[in-house]
Amino acid sequence: MQAQTEPPTPTSSDIRRLAAADRKALAALFERIAADPAARQFHPHPFTLEQAVRIAGYQGRDVYLGLFAGDEIVGYGMLRGWDEGFEVPSLGIYLHASIRGRHVAGDLMQALHRAAARNGAGRVRLKVYADNQVAVALYRKLGYDFTAEEGGQLVGFLALAPGTQPGGGHPTDAQPADDRSAASTRSFKQPGKSR
Repeated sequence: MQAQTEPPTPTSSDIRRLAAADRKALAALFERIAADPAARQFHPHPFTLEQAVRIAGYQGRDVYLGLFAGDEIVGYGMLRGWDEGFEVPSLGIYLHASIRGRHVAGDLMQALHRAAARNGAGRVRLKVYADNQVAVALYRKLGYDFTAEEGGQLVGFLALAPGTQPGGGHPTDAQPADDRSAASTRSFKQPGKSR
């Protein structure tokens, strides 16, 4: 039996919008998410083959990104809510256990922030369980302001300036942040269309 090797550490250039050709890799990631005890707090949608096919072929306003290590998807990020009529998209990320702690969560978050700004969002929101201290620290470092609680989760907002990185600077100036957290979560079970 051969020893399993860790995937190479992905870089920001390995982050891209998911496409129909990615459905098998996304389905494999969804299987890993469903089996990952650390992902119990990450529940934006079902992690099924059908959902992987739907997201890989998705053509709406919402954004789904993959963080790739070769042909394998090791990170998943989303901005959702535009298709449902919300002005402020909700952000969520998941990192496979093999890349947690390798300083790539910040890159995935920054790619989502840039996508939100390009799509005209003035801010983004996310939800995270307070006991996910590593994720909360990352989000605070990126500039999120936690001012509310919803369904047992902290709700954070980040104001975006078009063409800039949160926290100032240019998009290429982003410094990676610690990312041992498995996930950030969000849902749309709040009244009204503005957040």
